[in-house]
Amino acid sequence: MSEQIILVDEENNFLGEMEKMEVHEKGLLHRAFSVMIFNDKREVLIHKRASDKYHCGGLWTNACCSHPRKDETIVEAGKRRLQEEMGFSLPELKEHHSFIYKAPFANGLTEHELDFLLTGRYNAAPLPNPEEVEDWKYINVQDLRKDIALHPDDYTPWFRIIMDEHLEKIMAGL
Repeated sequence: MSEQIILVDEENNFLGEMEKMEVHEKGLLHRAFSVMIFNDKREVLIHKRASDKYHCGGLWTNACCSHPRKDETIVEAGKRRLQEEMGFSLPELKEHHSFIYKAPFANGLTEHELDFLLTGRYNAAPLPNPEEVEDWKYINVQDLRKDIALHPDDYTPWFRIIMDEHLEKIMAGL
């Protein structure tokens, strides 16, 4: 069964659903989320997307990201994908704010997302799904920012935006 994506306007009003690839082919605004996980040292968990992902394969990004289903909240969706992608669950994820971005890719697909930011705490090693994740690590935020500045093309567009424009607000709430 194909995955249905929730289409929204800039105010997050539901406009309908559409098949995932069609949404990305047309570059339509849709609901999404990005989970940021921090350990007790305030290091951030990042992962390298599997090389065969439909876009941004082989790039580093936040702990997990995806699209909520019509019948679940953003937090429920974040918990589901954290388990599916990184192999662990958390009793609590905190919802922060959202932002809109649009990023076209060389393969003709476009991410145009109303992206909700979620955070959680986790100290153990994840057990990532190899179909989703090639590599992972906890990294100091300052070291991560330096690497993004030196190698921006090694990171997903939404993660660069989160790190550049939203991280201070997220970390203030930790």
